[in-house]
Amino acid sequence: MSKKDTSKNATKSRPKDKKLNEFEDKIDGLENKINKLEVELNLEKEKFLRLFAEFENYKRRTSKERVELFKTAGQEVLLSMLPVMDDFDRALLELKKAEDDTLFQGVTLIHNKLKETLKSKGLQQFNVKQGDAFDPETHEAITQIPAPSEDLKGKIIDVIEKGYQLGDKIIRYPKVVIGQ
Repeated sequence: MSKKDTSKNATKSRPKDKKLNEFEDKIDGLENKINKLEVELNLEKEKFLRLFAEFENYKRRTSKERVELFKTAGQEVLLSMLPVMDDFDRALLELKKAEDDTLFQGVTLIHNKLKETLKSKGLQQFNVKQGDAFDPETHEAITQIPAPSEDLKGKIIDVIEKGYQLGDKIIRYPKVVIGQ
């Protein structure tokens, strides 16, 4: 073969190599684009999952707050009714002393109706009586007086005002006198 023939073959093979190189470059470019798109897709998936988790937490938190709100929604109204209950209790004590049986029974019926209505709304009265152990977590000490007997030292001597709770929450602590 002559020099011309080899140079012709070289020029013929070069365009093929050039096209091959261009094709390989395009493939490399596409692979880079695919890799870049996969990374972006993974980032978007991660953002989506975080947003979804955040939304689920928000729903859980708001539903919990809503339930808590419904539990204590009437707390202010019930608190304002407690002095009325105290007045009823004092009125019943005085009517019992007056020995007017029909009036006493009538007031007792109204008192019980109010008590049951408040109970149906979740209000519960603390059962505190003389001789119970004083608990600073659930009782409010008004004063201390000398204990009438040794066994009443550090215990409740008298209940000045009844305590109430709404569900699990104490809305008014019982006011008590304790023995010293």
